[in-house]
Amino acid sequence: MALTIALVILLGLFLLNVPIAFALIISSVVYVLFIDSYSAEILVQRMIGGLESVPLLAIIFFITAGILMNYTGITSRMLRFAQLITKRLPGSLAQVNVVLSTLMGGLSGSNIADAAMQSKILVPEMEKRGYTRAFSTALTAGTALITPIIPPGIALILYGFIGNVSIGSMFLAGIIPGFVLCISFMIYVHFYAKKHKLETENTEKTSLREFLLTLKDALLALLLPVIIIGGIRFGIFSATEAGAIAIFYALFLGLIVYREMKLSQLISALVETTHTAASVLIIIAAGSAFAWVLTLEQVPQRMATVMAEYVSSPITFFLVVLIFLLIIGMFIEGNVSIIILTPLFMPMLNQYGIDPVHFGIFFIVCISIGTLTPPLGTVMYTTCSITKTKIEDFVVASLPFLILLIVVALLVAFIPGLSMFLPINF
Repeated sequence: MALTIALVILLGLFLLNVPIAFALIISSVVYVLFIDSYSAEILVQRMIGGLESVPLLAIIFFITAGILMNYTGITSRMLRFAQLITKRLPGSLAQVNVVLSTLMGGLSGSNIADAAMQSKILVPEMEKRGYTRAFSTALTAGTALITPIIPPGIALILYGFIGNVSIGSMFLAGIIPGFVLCISFMIYVHFYAKKHKLETENTEKTSLREFLLTLKDALLALLLPVIIIGGIRFGIFSATEAGAIAIFYALFLGLIVYREMKLSQLISALVETTHTAASVLIIIAAGSAFAWVLTLEQVPQRMATVMAEYVSSPITFFLVVLIFLLIIGMFIEGNVSIIILTPLFMPMLNQYGIDPVHFGIFFIVCISIGTLTPPLGTVMYTTCSITKTKIEDFVVASLPFLILLIVVALLVAFIPGLSMFLPINF
């Protein structure tokens, strides 16, 4: 009874647009008030306990590194590199959008930051070249979903922490699916540009000197994901230490190599980091409290029992989870879904013989899709608010990208090698 009331209140608060963290805290408090076994103090302990973990520092460090990257001149260098390698492709600027998301995702780890940055830089320019605002915005939002999948995606770290899964393995597992998603978007853009006759003829050749100069500028930034993944995989440092190294690397590039970061920009970056980190941490704390409520009610065990009774094969399990996560993703922000749902799914994986690393990539792809859909899609609202695009126009324009994302999610589910090849062999 208490859980039912708490869930109804949680849903009501979501519909009233109450911030997710506060909705989770309020519903958890209501639950405790309806039972006699625990006092409200236990919730505070659970919230604090949810933050008392060294691996969580990795999230803060990578958030800091990602924000610093935007102040070091790396973004402009990566943009020039993306333009160089796509300039002769149909729909070259739209292709730049896809490639830049992939490159910057390997640096920032935040899809919101990626979507916001490209909405400001690329969408206005795409409109000038004949793309509709709705398509440009939808493409920007869709390609931003590559970011959580490839290292050092914050979602990968959070899933590894909550599910007690190797973060290094999660980083490796996300590389191939991330590039599959990138290539899928590029193929769609190719045919879209051909159909609508957008940037279809560009015979300008790139000189070897121009290529080498552009590559030189971008190379130091491109080395960061290699350093992070290689260092973690070979046991040189942990994921948390890798985050700290990423910060020093960003500062090294911005202050010493590129010399484009000023003291005022450094202060602005740290203030922005504080705001972003605080919003992430309060969600983790609130999610930890609500996850404790679900655990207390034995929801994971009950779900495992029901799934075992009605779902007999891994294929059916993946399909059921896909549908469930697509619906949940419409109402709950991605990181919150990871915090709440990971403990629910973990007990089920053994009975279907599914590796937690394999499931983790599938899980993150699925919940990321929800950030593009009403009523609470965070990436959708971020891009639409910046580009002044109507939600209804965005929804129509984003349908092809939603289909692509679902297809990639199914490929990840049914071809384990996409996510498991690198963790197994390296």
